[in-house]
Amino acid sequence: MLAVRMLVADFDYHLPEELIAQAPLSDRSASRMLLVDRKSGRWEDRMFRELPQHLGDGDCLVLNNSKVFPARLYGHRAGFRGKVEVFLVRPLDGEGKTWLALVHPGRKMRSGERVIAGEGIEVEVLGRREHGERIVRLICEGDVYAALDRHGNVPLPPYIHRPDRPEDRERYQTVFARERGSVAAPTAGLHFTPEVVAQCRAAGARVAEVTLHVGLGTFQPLHSEVVEQASLHPEWFSVTEDSATVMRAAARLLAVGTTAARTLETAARRGGLREMRGETDLFIYPGFQFQAVGALLTNFHLPRSSLLMLVCAFAGRELILAAYEHAAREGYRFYSYGDCMLVL
Repeated sequence: MLAVRMLVADFDYHLPEELIAQAPLSDRSASRMLLVDRKSGRWEDRMFRELPQHLGDGDCLVLNNSKVFPARLYGHRAGFRGKVEVFLVRPLDGEGKTWLALVHPGRKMRSGERVIAGEGIEVEVLGRREHGERIVRLICEGDVYAALDRHGNVPLPPYIHRPDRPEDRERYQTVFARERGSVAAPTAGLHFTPEVVAQCRAAGARVAEVTLHVGLGTFQPLHSEVVEQASLHPEWFSVTEDSATVMRAAARLLAVGTTAARTLETAARRGGLREMRGETDLFIYPGFQFQAVGALLTNFHLPRSSLLMLVCAFAGRELILAAYEHAAREGYRFYSYGDCMLVL
């Protein structure tokens, strides 16, 4: 008997272009929140500010404290005038000199070529990977990240159809971001203000932080039409003993974002919630048995994405796709700078 395979196309939905948020709200915590109950299969239209009302003693809010850095460089090929974009994904050495990157236009960029990305900073192409990624070397004097702060751009996702602005450096960052390393924001955390975090604590919830540096494993499209045949790029994660102690004492872990959820489920499968660090390529899709996450706060995700599949794994594909249809009908704002969903 042949096993039934899931298709990536099974996780598709229609979204009007005008619902893709192009800029953040002036108040982080003013977002709408679709409350989804897995047991009843129902949802309610709420506001993110109401999140503390759904927390109490025994709950633990798990935040991803990864910090976005200016990962996008613009320049031109040495000896040419054409514009080139180099999108740094993750460092491949301890000094931050050698990187996995995406280069556009990629076909013209061959090994040995250089991109002039600013005064005192160049990018040399060293090699090519399977799906078009490049291995590159940053050439600059002094600290690499200081150079990126000067010359890099905020890596807004491609569905935001505008250049990054100075205010994006602060707004495309959570208020609890501390550990530099992400090339995209853990967007469920963007709704929080220090006041909302304090209100969650006042409601009785504990707060713990984990780190997962967002990279290709989170945002790159899947390279297979069959879900079970797809895989994710590895991303670096870390759990401290202090956070693990807080989480082990909790009755329910509320993961803020799919990155926090993947970190928790990775840890659960590697000996439980304890101090650890390393890389994870954990791919969560329907049929997955959650061992750590008890509730999930998440933004609305792209069709056919691994992030949408994770949410469907947690609450059921039919329920989540129906909730997405409702959100679209009601004019919710979608994606990175959009509204959120609380799944209980």
